[in-house]
Amino acid sequence: MRKEGAPVPEVLIATTSFGAEDVRPLRLLEERGIRYRLNPHGRRLTAAEVSMLLQEADGLIAGTEPLNAEVLREAKRLRVISRCGVGLDNVDLAAAEARGIAVLATTEAATNAVAELTLAGILALLRHLPTLDRRCKAREWKREMGRLLEACCVGIVGLGRIGKRVAELVSTFRAQVVAHDLREDREFARVHRIEYLSLDSLLRRADIVTLHVNLGPATKGLIRAAQLALMKPEALLINCARGDLVDEKALAESLQSGHLGGAYLDTFSEEPYAGPLLDLPGVLVTPHIGSYTVESRVAMEIEAAQNLIRFFERREVA
Repeated sequence: MRKEGAPVPEVLIATTSFGAEDVRPLRLLEERGIRYRLNPHGRRLTAAEVSMLLQEADGLIAGTEPLNAEVLREAKRLRVISRCGVGLDNVDLAAAEARGIAVLATTEAATNAVAELTLAGILALLRHLPTLDRRCKAREWKREMGRLLEACCVGIVGLGRIGKRVAELVSTFRAQVVAHDLREDREFARVHRIEYLSLDSLLRRADIVTLHVNLGPATKGLIRAAQLALMKPEALLINCARGDLVDEKALAESLQSGHLGGAYLDTFSEEPYAGPLLDLPGVLVTPHIGSYTVESRVAMEIEAAQNLIRFFERREVA
């Protein structure tokens, strides 16, 4: 509980469905005497909208809305951003630090959801489920030969929390796993029989390449035409991380040429996505649902609320 006489924090909740599945995250804020305002638009906020709504806010529970230097400069009272999610690429971290704004994230809750979605995408592509579903619904009874995950080499780019969980899942299918990460966890690799490779070597060897790295200056456009050309003919590309990791135009061209066998994409550079990948038969797409399970969503919202509460409680004690 807040100390008597302490100022009441005002919080903007920018995510679109906070508390919709479970009211516990909102109750946590109410029990600590924190006043909150929900996103009034029911969609991802623009920079102008979030800037306007932040004018009277001391804290923000953030989604993926743009929190650039200009937005943060106008948020005179803002002292903490509690991101409901893992990625912080929508936040200008240097600008936040310069203004003394703490930036927090929910680090664990999305791991299983994203990893399971990645596995679902891999299996769907290996057995041509999107194509066969469309054929059957069009009254076309025509089969297509699939592949076993057991016979594949899975290349995981980014062996962090989510990448490791993907490795564990595909290993239960007896798939071979190779990985690329700048920070190598040798003990995990030894236990799970994972070989670390350079990015180029991984792309050349893997039948399935799945991306699980954060987005930043060093990883934006990580997979371009040159990298796609290194991949095996008929290889699959999976991106459940960040859209800007992949040059979408180059990916579409590689698929159209028949070099790649397919792709599963849950994230795009611009969302909603409306580009040429939607028209390609070997491409499976979903509308950024990586962490969008009831269990993960509730856990993320509770963690985001708790992060915010701890920040304000520390300030009261200080």
